[in-house]
Amino acid sequence: MAIGEEKVLATTTCCRASRVLTVSAGVAAALLAGCSTFPDWLPSTGPSRQQVIEVQERQPDSLIQVVGVTDRVARRLVASQQQQLFSQVLASKAPFSYTIGPGDVLEVSVWEAPPAVLFGAPALDPRAGVAAARPTAFPEQMVSSEGTLNIPFAGSLQVAGKTPQQVENEVVRRLAGKANQPQVLVRVIRNATSNVTVVGEVAASTRMPLTARGERLLDALAAAGGVRQPVGKVTLQLTRGEQVHALALDTIIRDPKQNIALQPGDVVTALFQPLSFIVLGATAKNEELNFEAQGITLAQALARVGGVQDRLADARAVFIFRFEDPAVLDLPVPPRTTPEGKVPVVYEVNLKNPETFFVAQGFPVLNRDVLYVANSPGAELQKFLGIIMPAAYSVLNTYNVTK
Repeated sequence: MAIGEEKVLATTTCCRASRVLTVSAGVAAALLAGCSTFPDWLPSTGPSRQQVIEVQERQPDSLIQVVGVTDRVARRLVASQQQQLFSQVLASKAPFSYTIGPGDVLEVSVWEAPPAVLFGAPALDPRAGVAAARPTAFPEQMVSSEGTLNIPFAGSLQVAGKTPQQVENEVVRRLAGKANQPQVLVRVIRNATSNVTVVGEVAASTRMPLTARGERLLDALAAAGGVRQPVGKVTLQLTRGEQVHALALDTIIRDPKQNIALQPGDVVTALFQPLSFIVLGATAKNEELNFEAQGITLAQALARVGGVQDRLADARAVFIFRFEDPAVLDLPVPPRTTPEGKVPVVYEVNLKNPETFFVAQGFPVLNRDVLYVANSPGAELQKFLGIIMPAAYSVLNTYNVTK
């Protein structure tokens, strides 16, 4: 090819490229005329940052509250989600002391000094040739619903709420003057009242009797054969009277102070609650992810999804969608709520601000949260040009053919 022909070809190519750019710009200007954002028909993973933060302005009747995440907001959320420790609300300083209750089965034995005895006959010691004391064991008895027990020559005794030693002393007192120097032993055959019930995600639900040793939470769990689910995803709920408190099993294992002593009537429930959050938008992956019972932070959540996509994401537009308790929000005007008493809240996180990375280490991600990362305007422009450029080439080719 001659040098002159190469110059003509180059000039023609440059002219066509210039025409393509001119036509593309004209088409883009025509399509975007009167629009502050890219067209709604443009493919996208979800709303842009501008569309999210302006939701209250565009929809005056919307219940949605948009809240910027700051250190103050994160601290308030952490405080609202802070679980009360068992050591703070349920720990008992007094050691466990078994007391008899209705339904317990007792055995009462009486010793007397020979030779004069009230119960039975004295036994003869063949080695010493004298009468020896021997016990008289009465038939096993169940404590009545009124809390009483009947002992021959001692009558009906109120034993509910007393220790075996207290009952022994009472029987001795009543037999004084009737039996010869009586000595009494009260033995608990079956403990029906001082028990702890263990249910839920355990190998075998059970009722564990309490002893003077002072059994603790993990003892009850061991008596039930342990949990059937991973330790990190199990929560232990302790019901004591009208108090109900829950704590992650992993926390109880790591902190011995939370392995509190149990009381009669306690109900220990092992709960398997698969907590999860959903991630959408410009992240490495879009899916539902499970997390541990003790919870995770926003920084951990972003790391588990592989972070944001640097070619698509708008780092200023990381959002957490959540139904929040109104008491948690510090708003000048009380917000409207859903029929369930919750407020739809969008927490806005700006990862362009370096301080946000410190806040993200404490911001709690809750069950059923939706984590969404919007596309950047540059990514939207790239997609837009990818759509209109073929159209511009088509217009240019038609123009060249008809010319």
